[in-house]
Amino acid sequence: MSTRLPSIDGLRAFEAAARLGSFERAADELHLTASAIGKRIAVLEELVGAPLFVRGARTLQLTDAGRDYLGPVAHVLGLLMAMPQHRRQAPARERLRVCVPPTFARQVLMPRLADFTDSRPGIELELLLSLPQLDLAATDADVEVRFGRAAAGTPLLRDRVCPLATPALCAALGPRPEPAALARLPLLRTPLDPWTPWFRAAGLPWPEPEAGPKLADLGLVLEAALAGQGVALARPTLARTALAAGTLQAPWALRAEPAHQYYLLPHAADGAAADFAGWLRAICAEAEHEAQALLSGVA
Repeated sequence: MSTRLPSIDGLRAFEAAARLGSFERAADELHLTASAIGKRIAVLEELVGAPLFVRGARTLQLTDAGRDYLGPVAHVLGLLMAMPQHRRQAPARERLRVCVPPTFARQVLMPRLADFTDSRPGIELELLLSLPQLDLAATDADVEVRFGRAAAGTPLLRDRVCPLATPALCAALGPRPEPAALARLPLLRTPLDPWTPWFRAAGLPWPEPEAGPKLADLGLVLEAALAGQGVALARPTLARTALAAGTLQAPWALRAEPAHQYYLLPHAADGAAADFAGWLRAICAEAEHEAQALLSGVA
């Protein structure tokens, strides 16, 4: 007597339909159509020589022959699935450690980070924050953005700083004010972006401001400006959201080269580090273009 063996695909279709009670649910699980499930089971029924299901309008019930057949089928499939030779190892994910300053992370990186992670599921990203006010040696991160003087790296953002303030404070300067009108308003201070470069560009022989709190984070400077506590010497690339919403404005188009920049430390020339670095340069260029567009109408 010859023996005809069923296909594994047919057995899987039968077991899934019996377990889930529906051709449609079995099709979803096996990533097939309900029609394909039905055809595979029909081939199996022809081989067995008996119907395996009673097909109702909304129900799917096993016949006696189906119930007798299901136990051995589930057992055989279980044995096959348990064999290590049939288990496909998940593809290895490449780990990528990225270290960036906090304000850069919030204003430049995080709004676009999903674009990178969604398009590169094989990369496991770990994001670390550095402290710009501390002159630390490079970390063991695969990609590192630092804030300071770019002696050992490549500038990422060619930022130029300018005063930014709330509409109310800008109105207090009066119509078409001269830069010297800043003397009437409190100036927010930070050692990360001193005012002196902008004063010199504006022809103001003023020293660095000495009054008022000194903030050691560029993000805090922007928050203080948004709260109306004073005028910030800020980077439009970091203030794009506020500029677009009109909650911060630039009284003058004049911008100055800041004392420090964001720059990218040397990294691996290939792999995930190179991939991320190239993507990072692209979004920084977009941030610069967007900031320029937001300030294009400033007189």
